[in-house]
Amino acid sequence: MINLFFYSFFISLITLLIVIFVAHKHTLFIDHNDEKKPQNFHAHSTPRAGGIGILAGISLLILMPLGLKFIFSIFLAFLSGIFEDFHNSLTPKLRLFLQLIAAIVVVWLTHSVVTYLGLGISMPYWLGTFFTIFAIVGMMNAINIIDGFNGLASGVILFILISFALVSYHQHNEEMLSIISIVSGATFGFFVLNFPKGKIFLGDGGAYMLGFIVAVIGIFLASKYEDVSPWYVLAIFIYPVWEVIFSIIRKSYIGHSPMQPDSYHLHMLIYRQITKNNPLTTVFILLAILPSNVLSTLYSNSSIYNIYIATTFICCYLLLYRYLYKKDIATLK
Repeated sequence: MINLFFYSFFISLITLLIVIFVAHKHTLFIDHNDEKKPQNFHAHSTPRAGGIGILAGISLLILMPLGLKFIFSIFLAFLSGIFEDFHNSLTPKLRLFLQLIAAIVVVWLTHSVVTYLGLGISMPYWLGTFFTIFAIVGMMNAINIIDGFNGLASGVILFILISFALVSYHQHNEEMLSIISIVSGATFGFFVLNFPKGKIFLGDGGAYMLGFIVAVIGIFLASKYEDVSPWYVLAIFIYPVWEVIFSIIRKSYIGHSPMQPDSYHLHMLIYRQITKNNPLTTVFILLAILPSNVLSTLYSNSSIYNIYIATTFICCYLLLYRYLYKKDIATLK
């Protein structure tokens, strides 16, 4: 498994170095630093095709039966975002369609459906299927939303994968451990080029793909093992998931479309009001979510504990957001 990590890491790293060279030479999939976008926090024009290198590293999944079932749907998830990275936008409907197809295919091939919600609550299989597909697509978009600073989205993904690796080890699932090793290696190959200097960005293709993968792994663990609580999966995902939910709520409250980007996500407020530094913002957030990640992993079999962990995180998030938002508004006056 350690060998798989390093093989995947080097394939990803070398591919990304080639992508960076070609992108700058031919001005391909470049995110220009002078574009007027709310999420623009970089000083230099940078290629946003990190997903290409990660996909190359992840291709090692074909070496194992379960990984082979994942790989086609992973590619579909990647396609749902890579066109945006080439500045050839897909319509929101077509993008959502590709994401739904990716989710449906992986559920069909792996038979991973969450029907038990813990606390004695179960769902019919058909309802569990819809819930599972919705959760996968939601997580894809959640990772894309937090992809705002160097190493943030990939760092969160690495934290999640470490937790899943520990749970898989506890369940004696060596094949899942191998899959996690490959995905972790490919993601780390990107991380070392993205953090702290931001030589390449994840891009929509990479963000959707990584969100898809961790969602599928989490659902697989929760659906196959009775002592892995589905609330553990929610708790380990709570930062990106709550970022999406809260973003929808606050935008709807002020009459804005939830699909419209803005500059009031928590990571942006932290940047403006606390760190004033791109990589330091990532460090701040990763340290902030570390306690809940550790506790969720330690109590992965407990629905009650993970409900407490998720609820506590949300309360802390709201308190910090309220403080920073008021400070930000006062600064603008």
